[in-house]
Amino acid sequence: MSSLTPDPSVSASAPVPARHPRLDPLADRYAARTHGMKSSEIRALFSVVSRPEVVSLAGGMPAVTALPLDAVGSMIGELVSGMGAQTLQYGSGQGDPRLRERICDVMALEGITDASPSEVVVTVGSQQGLDLVTRVFVDPGDVILAEAPSYVGALGVFQAAQARVQHVLMDDDGLVPEALEDALIECRARGDKVKFLYTIPNFHNPAGITLTEERRAKVMEIADRYDLLVVEDNPYGLLGFDREPMKALRARDAERVIYLGSFSKTFSPGLRVGWVLAPLAVREKLVLATEAQVLCPPSLTQYAVARYLDTQPWQQQIKTFIELYRERRDATLDSLTALMPPGTSWTRPDGGFYVWLKLPAGLDAKRMQPRAVSAHVAYVPGIGFYADGQGTEYMRLSYCYPEPDQIREGVRRLARVVEAELDLHSTFDTVDTGRFRAVRPATPQVPVVEPITGPASSDTVGDQP
Repeated sequence: MSSLTPDPSVSASAPVPARHPRLDPLADRYAARTHGMKSSEIRALFSVVSRPEVVSLAGGMPAVTALPLDAVGSMIGELVSGMGAQTLQYGSGQGDPRLRERICDVMALEGITDASPSEVVVTVGSQQGLDLVTRVFVDPGDVILAEAPSYVGALGVFQAAQARVQHVLMDDDGLVPEALEDALIECRARGDKVKFLYTIPNFHNPAGITLTEERRAKVMEIADRYDLLVVEDNPYGLLGFDREPMKALRARDAERVIYLGSFSKTFSPGLRVGWVLAPLAVREKLVLATEAQVLCPPSLTQYAVARYLDTQPWQQQIKTFIELYRERRDATLDSLTALMPPGTSWTRPDGGFYVWLKLPAGLDAKRMQPRAVSAHVAYVPGIGFYADGQGTEYMRLSYCYPEPDQIREGVRRLARVVEAELDLHSTFDTVDTGRFRAVRPATPQVPVVEPITGPASSDTVGDQP
């Protein structure tokens, strides 16, 4: 795989100007923080991926049909009929005490054995947790360090907070410690105030890679030396295909790491239950921010998750998810290997939901997207995962939701779109496509060669060139 980051340097793009008053009569009244708001690349695809003829390799939707839905439905019905006075009432801003106890049990699987329920704040998904942490720590103009690429939802939170994002280089082993230290030195030289490092160490969204054990130690050593706060976002950590869960960064430093967790990937995204594990002083601020924002997280969904953890074989269910996602990952990688033209590269995740694909030189995933949709396949362009306009040559492919046969068909369609783009560029002589379907005009120096047709031209996955 080639480098994940075309250019690891700075920072967020300029704010988008306010709409003209004739188009929006309230345009001159909006807060400055709204001027840069825009729909994410994923949300913009929702109307497309819902069409039955489109194979969606875009959204990271868990395979909830693999849950024992009858048992879950009965469990929730019994909750309401037996505990309706509690489950349908207001609750604590910090979250249900029983659920916080069970959350500590879940985190212990990743080596966090010293967590106390008093340090846990239940949130409406880990997305709210990230928003709360950002509200508590970040002022306009502050710098947040984030991997390149980074989670699109996090970039939206940081943009809304008017923070500046400085990306840090990644490679196949995850965040590059030397690049992190270089970024810290650059920020200090400019006089920037760095508030925290935001990182997804396990089965990264969107890159699909995992921070190695050796690098985890180096990142935490750098964080300690530069007095850097680390925000560890870990929704996929229990979904490794070939090994036991890796030790969380929070397990290495209880004071320097704020941990974000979620039940969206291991139980149900529709319940919107996540959490933040933070030192007690930070927890107090988070609870106050929660009460100002939503008063309290929904009681019914908290009780449902707690009851699920108490009564259902949830660890066995996670193993079921792992087997299902491993099969779909394999279908994705096998199809990419068989069908994608030369010059295309991709990551090989050993857990989680995503493959990060780099197009042949000169192709632009965002510009290619309408042609892909016309071919009835959807992906997320890479530009949405950078704060500074990078990533045009990348795309995120999600294998968690479609069945393996759908994945194979989706990759076949996508490969033909990429091939057509290469043909177009070859025709206009704008990129060097190598020998793959490239026909250049004859010159005294360069004779005409016969085009070579790759396997993406095949009508079925099994066809050979």
